[in-house]
Amino acid sequence: MSKQILIVDDDDKIAKLIEIYLLNEGYRVFKAEDGLKALEIVEQDQIDLVILDIMMPGMDGITVCMKIRETRTTPILMLSAKDGDMDKITGLMTGADDYMVKPFNPLELIARVKSLLRRSSYSMQPSPSPQDHIINLASLQIDKETHTATVDGRPVKLTPIEFNILFLLASHPGRVFGSEEIFELIWKDKYLESNNSVTVHISRLREKLEKEMDGEKLIRTVWGVGYKIES
Repeated sequence: MSKQILIVDDDDKIAKLIEIYLLNEGYRVFKAEDGLKALEIVEQDQIDLVILDIMMPGMDGITVCMKIRETRTTPILMLSAKDGDMDKITGLMTGADDYMVKPFNPLELIARVKSLLRRSSYSMQPSPSPQDHIINLASLQIDKETHTATVDGRPVKLTPIEFNILFLLASHPGRVFGSEEIFELIWKDKYLESNNSVTVHISRLREKLEKEMDGEKLIRTVWGVGYKIES
């Protein structure tokens, strides 16, 4: 079955351009010109990925992203005409998995879409044995097979990227991973020195875990080196 992708953009020309490229790749495409319509589609249909513009009248993309994240881990690729670091950080902190600045190369957008879908699909594939896919750390249980993290049985709502970072660190206790290594292992792309995606996702992941674990700090920073989880 073809993957179903939702384009949310009030600029009809951009939405149609993206739609053409997605259809050429064999995806099924849904379109919404505003945030409310986008949320309706997400509720009614099985959407595999959302391409979401930030600047829209009424409900903006940041709000839409936050509302989707309340109930779903669907990959979200955010689009914006703003290219400042703080704009990117805001987008990522509210739950987006990736961020592109307009104007963009449609071929690069398709590459990003494929990468996000691959990571999402890979994270849902069953592992061969329970020893490989379940990790217990104090009150936290991480299950690779079901792509879930729970604290004392309570689910922690993580995006696919957040979960993959957590599983990577937890499956190598005591080992320090640098930002470059994490990015290239999780994003499957070349790391750029100005890229702050790892820092933002680690910060958001920590916040969620510490909230559920009564402030317990699971992910440690090794200053100037990277991040680790102790055994």
